Amino acid sequence: MPSKRVVVGLSGGVDSAVTAYLLKAQGHEVVGIFMKNWEGDDRPAGPGGDDGCCSSNADFVDAAAVADVLGIEIEHVNFAAEYKDRVFAEFLREYAAGRTPNPDVLCNAEIKFKAFLDHAMRLGAECIATGHYARVRDRDGVFELLKGLDPAKDQSYFLHRLNQAQLAKTLFPVGELHKTEVRRIAAEIGLPNARKKDSTGICFIGERPFRDFLNRYLSHAPGPMVDEHGRELGRHVGLSFYTLGQRQGLGIGGTAGGACAGGLHAPWYVAHKDVASNTLHVVQGHGHPWLLSGWLEAEDCSWVAGTAPAPGRLAAKTRYRQADAACTLAATAAGFRLDFSSPQWAVTPGQSAVLYDGEVCLGGGVIARAARPEVTPARAPSAPRRRSRRPARSG
Repeated sequence: MPSKRVVVGLSGGVDSAVTAYLLKAQGHEVVGIFMKNWEGDDRPAGPGGDDGCCSSNADFVDAAAVADVLGIEIEHVNFAAEYKDRVFAEFLREYAAGRTPNPDVLCNAEIKFKAFLDHAMRLGAECIATGHYARVRDRDGVFELLKGLDPAKDQSYFLHRLNQAQLAKTLFPVGELHKTEVRRIAAEIGLPNARKKDSTGICFIGERPFRDFLNRYLSHAPGPMVDEHGRELGRHVGLSFYTLGQRQGLGIGGTAGGACAGGLHAPWYVAHKDVASNTLHVVQGHGHPWLLSGWLEAEDCSWVAGTAPAPGRLAAKTRYRQADAACTLAATAAGFRLDFSSPQWAVTPGQSAVLYDGEVCLGGGVIARAARPEVTPARAPSAPRRRSRRPARSG
């Protein structure tokens, strides 16, 4: 590849650091940019602090240390206004409507590969690069988004909304590597963040108690938590704080090994959120029919090639880290429908259904609805009537 001016998004993590190193080793002119996309939470951990989460200031220090070791320039850029307008506002709207959005998908499309890309182009960049585990392939001028070679780290799911113009100017160097190799390279060249723990928090917001964080922005009303028979088992703290398939934090008992005891103590899972009645429906057991869906319908579609793939047999993921599921694609008026060869677990409105043809990520859409048995709980069984005991009549 001819030498290019490449702007790398340096997050402070090891993946983007090795990305910058690899590009410089290939002879490119590399410039680093650290994106700050969240305001108001840069307080120290501890009493009065910010949930003990890692602040963007600490990440910038790590990114700057990497730039110093690599001998490249780094610029600190604030995209907080764009993030709140384009990503966080939609994030809150979806949660308020009872759905479970994926902010990382929207963040990539609107911030990392739009606001960041535009800024890089103004700096005279020919390409941008990030530390995502994915690949781009040019096939006669048509750019394909491919899975990363490390199946445990592949991030193409989060990138499925990227278009041809974005992919044409994007490089993913670590997508050709396994994570163990990335860490080996980082240690070998003496990067200060070689052993830094991977971030698992909300895109750009970081790691913090999620319920406490949402509580700052969403109104919530407690309501009944009922089982499939309509029996109230407890009270939920607000529908926005729960997602389909959730097991932790329900507070109604059940243990992971309970199925061995005849199911009496099997764990409980969130199966449905009825916004109209403010009711949370829960079921017992991981394999309960209410948790399984044979089909889904998706809207707000985005296709990497610019057009939808032809109807037919493909594979799909309905959540990150899920194995590809065989399915049949059909077009609908608002998007597409997927019929699965085997039922899928906890298909969640608001999440993304992402389609694949082998290693090629085709794009996808936002799950609008999925097949489930009718969630109309039967009336709770009434307690057996007790016979009154009449005193024995004498003689």
